[in-house]
Amino acid sequence: MSARTLPLLFLNLGGEMLYILDQRLRAQSIPGEKARKDEWTDVDRKRVMNDIISTMFNKKFMEELFKPQDLYSKKALRAVYDRLAHASIMRLNQASMDKLYDLMTMAFKYQVLLCPRPRDILLVTFNHLDAIKDFISDSPGILNQVDETFRLLIETYNCLSDGEFQLIRQTLLTFFQDMHIRVSIFLKDKVQNSNGRFVLPISGPVPWGTEVPGLIRIFNHKGVEVKRAEFTTAGNYVTPQREGSFELYGDRVLKLGTNMYSVTRPVETHMSGSSKNLASQAKENIVPNPFAKEELNFLARLLGGLDIQKPAGGETGFRLNLFTTDEEEEHAAQTRPEELSYKVISIEATQEPGRRAELSRILGELEVAEPRPGSAEKGEDLLALMDGL
Repeated sequence: MSARTLPLLFLNLGGEMLYILDQRLRAQSIPGEKARKDEWTDVDRKRVMNDIISTMFNKKFMEELFKPQDLYSKKALRAVYDRLAHASIMRLNQASMDKLYDLMTMAFKYQVLLCPRPRDILLVTFNHLDAIKDFISDSPGILNQVDETFRLLIETYNCLSDGEFQLIRQTLLTFFQDMHIRVSIFLKDKVQNSNGRFVLPISGPVPWGTEVPGLIRIFNHKGVEVKRAEFTTAGNYVTPQREGSFELYGDRVLKLGTNMYSVTRPVETHMSGSSKNLASQAKENIVPNPFAKEELNFLARLLGGLDIQKPAGGETGFRLNLFTTDEEEEHAAQTRPEELSYKVISIEATQEPGRRAELSRILGELEVAEPRPGSAEKGEDLLALMDGL
C-alpha cells in the first residue's frame, strides 16, 4: 500500500463532491427577487461553494493530509466529507448524504480504471483542481489556497517514479474494491452494467510513450532487428498527439476528472441486486476494531485542522435534496440496506491527550448517531459530527 495515496483520493473525491453540489444547487436556485426566505438563490450557491472550498483547502488541513500515511477505513474518510459538506449554510439529511458519497466514489473509481497509465491519475487530480478554481474565480483569497495545494501536488508527485504511481493506483483500486453502485449517467452511456460493474473500452488512445499494438519486432543477440510480423487487434487504437501538462497551468489533454454534470441530466444511484447480496453477507463485525485508535488519531488530526465557520446569528441553514422529490429521498433512506449506510460517527476533534483516549474508546465501540426524527425539515438535519465544532 502506498503512503502517498491519501491526498489524491481526498482531492479527487472532493472535486466530484463539488461538481455534484454545484449542479444540484443550480437546479434548485431561484432568482433572488422571487425567492422566499427558505429557498436557494445564486448568491447562496456561491456562498456554499466558497465556504466548502475554503475549508477543504485550509492550509493546516492540507499539511496534515500530505504527510505520508496509509489509507484508513471508508468510515473514517466519510466522516471528513460529512463535515466538509456541512461547512456552510447547506444541510443534507442522511439519504442525500449517502447518495452524494455514492456518486463521488463511483465517478472517481471509473476515472482510475480508465487512466491510460498510472501517472495520469495526477492529471485527473489537476483537472479537478482546474475546475475548482473556476468555481471560486472571483475570490482571490480562496484561489490562492487552491494554488498552494497545486504547488504542493507538483512538488510531491512530479518526482515519483512510474512504479510508485502504479502502487498508488493499486492502493486506490483496493479501496474501491467491491463497490458496485449503479449510477444513471453511467448506465445511460452504457459504460456500466446493470450489476454496477464498469464496461472498459478496448479502443481509443494508447498511453503516452507507447506504440499502437499490431506489430511484433524480432531482434538477434546483437540487438539488431531481423524480422517483423503484424497481427490484427480487436480494438481501434490511436497514438495521443501530446502529453498532458503536469504544471500549474496548461492543457491536461486527458478529459478524465472534468465536470460530467455540466450537461444537465438527472443523476441517480441504485443498489444492484448483487451488491445487496454482497452487503448482506459482509455485515460489519461488532467486535471493536483493533485499529480504532490509529484511525481516530488520524481523524483527530485531520478534523482538528478544519476551521469551520458557523452560520452567523440565527441562521439555521438551507436544506439541499439530491433527489427529485422529498418522497424519493425518504424512500431511499428507508430502502437502503443498513450495512451500506454510512452513519455519522459522533466524535469531537481535539488535540488534548485525555480526549484522545476517550475518543479512541468511542470509536472502538463504533457508536453511531441515528438521524433524528424530522430531519427532513429545513435546517434541522445538523450532523452529529458538527456538534461542538
